[in-house]
Amino acid sequence: MGKRILYVYGGLYLPNGMNAIISQKVNYLAENTDNEIYISLTERPELPYFYHLSDKVRWINFNINFDELDTLPLYKKIWKYWWKQHLFKKHLSAYMMKIRPDISVSVCRREVNFITRIKDGSKKIAEIHFGRSFYRKLDKKYLPRIVNKIISQIWMNSLIRNLKHMDRFVVLTNEDASNWPELNNLIVIPNFVTSLSTHISDVSSHKVIAVGRYSWQKGFDLLIDAWYIVHSRYPEWQLEIYGGGDNCYYQKMANEKALTSVISCHTAVSDISEKYAESSIFVLSSRYEGFGLVLVEAMSAGLPVVSFDCPCGPRDIVLEGENGLLVENGNINQLADKICYLISHKDERIRMGKNALSSIVKYDKRAIMRKWIELFEVI
Repeated sequence: MGKRILYVYGGLYLPNGMNAIISQKVNYLAENTDNEIYISLTERPELPYFYHLSDKVRWINFNINFDELDTLPLYKKIWKYWWKQHLFKKHLSAYMMKIRPDISVSVCRREVNFITRIKDGSKKIAEIHFGRSFYRKLDKKYLPRIVNKIISQIWMNSLIRNLKHMDRFVVLTNEDASNWPELNNLIVIPNFVTSLSTHISDVSSHKVIAVGRYSWQKGFDLLIDAWYIVHSRYPEWQLEIYGGGDNCYYQKMANEKALTSVISCHTAVSDISEKYAESSIFVLSSRYEGFGLVLVEAMSAGLPVVSFDCPCGPRDIVLEGENGLLVENGNINQLADKICYLISHKDERIRMGKNALSSIVKYDKRAIMRKWIELFEVI
């Protein structure tokens, strides 16, 4: 007999790895198990979902619009956050008491602060899509460093207290699992490849690709600095970047370094697998990750990868010298050197690309979803 499972989430209208994973996860459960799958949302019901949601998934949108907070000055943001959080707790509590799920899944956002206190009878699972190292770290330049540190610690202590009341806490990597010594309810289930590439690269083109949101986290500024070095050695090679957000800022940065002809900052595309197949090397320049899903996606197209050894994810995915190369986190010169190594050694690109393709089998969607289904069955 199936269970009633509720995912508590934010919005699905933006293109990013977390939205891709959550939408495919609930779709898989709805279409391949006898469980009843629900998802509650809070953001912008007037906007279409970027990722398809199965007709078998039952959904509700409370239209709280937490995204509005990003547009407000601090003095308005504090009051507005309190009011929106009050509405969210009220609506979610009423909904959970109405549908009485057997299992409720929190993604460790705003609901994690109160979901275990909702007496709907469901088992509570938290899953986090970020590594602990950079999660709940306040870094406001208008505040003294000590104030940022104190607030961050209070914020993290609150999260730990709430996570201790969860029936299970799921992290994405073994590396990150070691960062939560306070918890004894922790298990590791990695993300899956959202779509195996139907196109395999022959790694013969003079193109390097990077994919991710245009944000400080993804480190495209560091990659552009590294490419200045790469370009001086291999001027015929191109860097293509794809992602959502303000690509103009990064294109301007490239232009100012006289790299206009060799760096193109594109918006997100619906089928990134085609772009992987047109490339020969994938680069991850993130300052931090929760998992690094784009690494696995690129590897599924047969691309060798060069990645900063940032927390958390690359160390779990990239086998040094086998399917890619790891770089000291933030080391621009080393990043350039290792990109240049793969550019100048085509035989190594071919070998690592083949290894990359074979190594992503363990991230197959069916294999990873089996772990989730087993968790739901035994909890």
